[in-house]
Amino acid sequence: MNDLNILITREQIAAQVAELGARITADFSGQPVVLIGVLKGAAIFLADLARQISLDLTFDFIAVSSYGNSMTSGELKLIKDVDESVEGKNVILVEDILDSGVTLTYLKRLMLARQPRALKIATLLDKRVCRKVPIEADYVGFEIPDRFVVGYGLDFAQRYRNLPHVCTIETGDDNA
Repeated sequence: MNDLNILITREQIAAQVAELGARITADFSGQPVVLIGVLKGAAIFLADLARQISLDLTFDFIAVSSYGNSMTSGELKLIKDVDESVEGKNVILVEDILDSGVTLTYLKRLMLARQPRALKIATLLDKRVCRKVPIEADYVGFEIPDRFVVGYGLDFAQRYRNLPHVCTIETGDDNA
């Protein structure tokens, strides 16, 4: 059994997600918004965030997969695209964690090429110390240290996504 330690409680998450929803509502002031969740990790964050935004809102999902060593080469493959066009729409990419920045840089370029009216990034967690490419989120829930985390959508070997808190986990692999 891996050792789990709570880093961010469900109560802290709920309060921060409510604050992010209020900021997005204010920033887009009555305009419709499309949330695009990055699967699988952002699904829970997107669901909670969507309920905190008081705007005309739709959401969709996108998924990418790495091939080769994406952490160094940045080679990503789109495995699930959005179902609707984002052209002329206010789009917010919703991610569970921004660490290396490789995935979000790829998705930002992909979305910008489709000419949205606005494109913003929301992330529950920001692990700045791990950034390999220069990218920043517009809406950040929490900055976290360089620790492997699970829960609230984040996984280790597809496990722990259902935990209500964000927890650090000792995986036995410092590079996990």
